[in-house]
Amino acid sequence: MLLAVLDEGVAALRFADTAVAACGACDGASGQTARDCARALSGFHRLRARLGELPITDSDLADVRAYAGRLLAYDQWMVHQALNMAFTVHPDARTEAARLELNGLGRPADDLRRLRDAVRALGRSEEPQS
Repeated sequence: MLLAVLDEGVAALRFADTAVAACGACDGASGQTARDCARALSGFHRLRARLGELPITDSDLADVRAYAGRLLAYDQWMVHQALNMAFTVHPDARTEAARLELNGLGRPADDLRRLRDAVRALGRSEEPQS
């Protein structure tokens, strides 16, 4: 169950990463970019809710779940901030300079991928050997 949520989270990263990068486009963000960001935000929200509902009793897996939740929260926050910069109601030079630096979700997205891979490897190592 945990691995399935992590797999979905990693799959969502690709879409969200592209949406964040589109917020930093030199020619400005489009209406489609706004819709993509909204979709990414709701996807991360749903994943965080599902993650929190998992019936995990093992303390190590509870720690993994908590860490995954923090990573998904960061990704959700980053998409929200990118959206705010791309569609600000009070444009200024500093905000525009920061917006132009947007190129994706960054290291926390890579950390989520590594966490998913570690959980997958852990599951394989605990399978009965024949």
